[in-house]
Amino acid sequence: MNKSKTRDIPTVEWNQINWRKAERLTFKLQKRIYRASERGDVKAVRKLQKTLINSWSNKVLAVRRVTQDNTGKRTAGVDGIKLLSPKQRLELVSQLKITGKSQPTRRVMIPKPGTNESRPLGIPTMYDRALQAVVKAALEPEWEAKFEPNSYGFRPGRSCHDAIGAIFVNINNKAKYVLDADIAKCFDRIDHKALLDKINTYPRLRKQIKSWLKSGVLDQGEIFPTNEGTPQGGVISPLLANIALHGMEERVKQFVGNNSNRRNEISLIRYADDFVIMHKDIEVVIACQKIIAEWLSDYDLELKPSKTKLTHTLNEYNGNVGFEFLGFHIQQHKVGNYRSAKSTIGIPLGFKTLITPSKPKVKAHLAKIAEVIDTHKTAPQAALISSLNPIIRGWSNYYSRVVSKKTFRQVDNLTYYKLRAWARRRGKGSINKGKYWRTVGSRNWCFSTEEGLELAQHTETPIIRHVKVKGNSTPYDGNWIYWSSRRGIYPETPTRVATLLKKQKGKCTHCGLYFTPTDIVEVDHIQPRSLGGKDEYKNLQLLHKHCHDTKTEKDGSLHGNYDSNPL
Repeated sequence: MNKSKTRDIPTVEWNQINWRKAERLTFKLQKRIYRASERGDVKAVRKLQKTLINSWSNKVLAVRRVTQDNTGKRTAGVDGIKLLSPKQRLELVSQLKITGKSQPTRRVMIPKPGTNESRPLGIPTMYDRALQAVVKAALEPEWEAKFEPNSYGFRPGRSCHDAIGAIFVNINNKAKYVLDADIAKCFDRIDHKALLDKINTYPRLRKQIKSWLKSGVLDQGEIFPTNEGTPQGGVISPLLANIALHGMEERVKQFVGNNSNRRNEISLIRYADDFVIMHKDIEVVIACQKIIAEWLSDYDLELKPSKTKLTHTLNEYNGNVGFEFLGFHIQQHKVGNYRSAKSTIGIPLGFKTLITPSKPKVKAHLAKIAEVIDTHKTAPQAALISSLNPIIRGWSNYYSRVVSKKTFRQVDNLTYYKLRAWARRRGKGSINKGKYWRTVGSRNWCFSTEEGLELAQHTETPIIRHVKVKGNSTPYDGNWIYWSSRRGIYPETPTRVATLLKKQKGKCTHCGLYFTPTDIVEVDHIQPRSLGGKDEYKNLQLLHKHCHDTKTEKDGSLHGNYDSNPL
């Protein structure tokens, strides 16, 4: 935290802050920034951004976000500060100011999911994280009004499933050639000057963002300069990366011309640094690959050869057919007229578009299940089930919006055989059917305990088609009924949370505000379990994480033992 002399701290205590008022005041300014940006009023945007950055309401919300809500709140930067007390949070609020200075980030290596590689993170100090949250709150509404409709990564209210939905809409009635591409080390190599020029903000804020970009990184006691890239781990970094990549979609549409039909025939769908370009003509796709490569070079970026390929959705091209994107395999298959997709005038097309879990992701998931089973060789059955259930449910929810029934059955069968091997090893050759498997309802061979704890099945998860986000919709448009209802249909939203969202009409019962797409929410027991409350729907409510913390402090429950169920 900045140790400089602080300004007068408001007399209000942290837990007495009117959070409802703070959120409304902050959002009111954000909505005005969004509307001004939408109509191209740069002067109004800059004036409103300065007001929001200096706003006490925005500052307290930013501090709450990085010290209470964010999962990285227990990770310290180079100053070693973490887990602030309420008094320290208020002191931090009073210190937040655009100075054009920053401290180095701390290098932390985290594993890349499904690989043996690691990803370097740069963890800013708590002060810099809070100030970045303040700036992001002012900068994001401006750019949400500018971002292209088919940009889905690291944006509020948008998900991987929206990108997959956009691809399905684009190819469902027409076979196309595809450039499946990945940008090499995108976060690490973005040119600072080109990015700052593109942000094109007022000088004082430009200087502050430049300071964060060039803050350096502390690794094993030595500070290394950061002359390019945006540090992964910073609150504002995903937004900066999206700003750098903004314009790719428009660039390929410019190439095909201004005719509306021709512009609609080509699509570039992007999720962060992964994107696909689709068109019926291979020559157009090849030309677009060159155009995008040139466009990226302005930011010192390039396509990654090993992850960039040309393919076709229906027919083999260069040994490829179909493609993989965000863990899904997308391909068209020739079928009879009965099962065929139809043209806009109802004529059978002779093929059907199927989106399924990708084979590498299925393999990685099975490996994870096997690893958990192996690490529980001598553990009680209940411990094994408790470890496997979140993995099974989380993976199943992610793939529950595509054609996954067959995959779910296969994975359940293979899991069953792994569990038989686990039981046989413990039973010295016998699987102990009566001890580990039971008949539960209509299910035979249910891996469960005598107390009724059951292993989740992939096939229990219903397959429901995802509803793609509307065009250019953003939470900053203020349509909270739309956004709170969408939160309940996100594929990775647990069933219990989705049920409570519907019951509460998208609002937190503690503060009365709508849940936004980026809020961290938790399931709370109205009467704590430690005081006799039951784990049943009539005793459950959904709260913001910070609201849950406040409620827990007052209700006499055991902190963190029962009532902390984050989404």
